[in-house]
Amino acid sequence: MKELVAYQDGAVVSRTIVDAGAGTVTVFAFDEGQGLSEHTAAYEALVIVIEGKVDIRISGTVFQLKEGQIITMPANKPHALKAVTRFKMLLVMIRGKRGMGEK
Repeated sequence: MKELVAYQDGAVVSRTIVDAGAGTVTVFAFDEGQGLSEHTAAYEALVIVIEGKVDIRISGTVFQLKEGQIITMPANKPHALKAVTRFKMLLVMIRGKRGMGEK
C-alpha cells in the first residue's frame, strides 16, 4: 500500500483508488510540515496511517498518530491535519445516512 503514492517535496499528493456510491478510498502522501487546513465534511471518515507521524485535530483536540494507528473523524466536526514527519494515510470516506457504528 505504501507504494500506491509517492512523496513530493513541499506537497501533498493523493490517489483515489475507489470511488463508489458508498464512499471513496484515497491514499495520500504528505511531505513533512504539509497538511490540510481546518474544514468539515458531510461524511464520516476513517484515517489509517500507513507510514510516518501526523497530528490530527478534531474539534480542537489534537491526536498524534503513527504508522498502524487509526482514527475516525466524525461528520460535520471541524478537523485538520499536519505532517509531523513525511507520512502516508489511507482515507476512507463513508457516504451513509447513519454514522459509523450506528444501527
